[in-house]
Amino acid sequence: MNNYFRETSHKLETAINELEIEADYSIQRIETVINLILECLSEVKENILKKGFRNKEEEIHFFRNQKPIIVSKLIYYNAIYKIETRKPYGAKSIKKYLNKELKKLKRYFDNNLDFYKYYRTNNTSLDEKLFVRGNHDIKLCLDTGYFQSDLTFSTSHDYKVAKIIANDTGLYRRPVVQ
Repeated sequence: MNNYFRETSHKLETAINELEIEADYSIQRIETVINLILECLSEVKENILKKGFRNKEEEIHFFRNQKPIIVSKLIYYNAIYKIETRKPYGAKSIKKYLNKELKKLKRYFDNNLDFYKYYRTNNTSLDEKLFVRGNHDIKLCLDTGYFQSDLTFSTSHDYKVAKIIANDTGLYRRPVVQ
């Protein structure tokens, strides 16, 4: 599983980097990147559902460390896409709009602070509940989206990890608006 994921992830990263060589973030290029990520995620899902996991530890590792890497890219580029396509005109309007988007991010992390601390401190005591399919616990602050997701390819918290990675990534990438 690790070799397959490493190769798939590297192939995706290479394809994204080739598209990002150009200086601007055109909407069409962002759409292309999103489609590449969706294709990759679909291939990984097909592989997982076909081959499964050898044991619970491998499943936890995949949903805690591997799948969120790909999903974080989807979250990141989708956020850029939404910002770029909804962005108003004028410097003051853009600044107000971006500040509103930053407040949404802060609110999300304020609402998930306990999990953020759990993940950031590399705690593993709840991993069997958080990163094994079908082991959701309603008391662990589940997002409503979890119940609508494909439960054969999702756990209660893999998306939250992806969101953390995506927002961390966004801090270190070039700015969307200059």
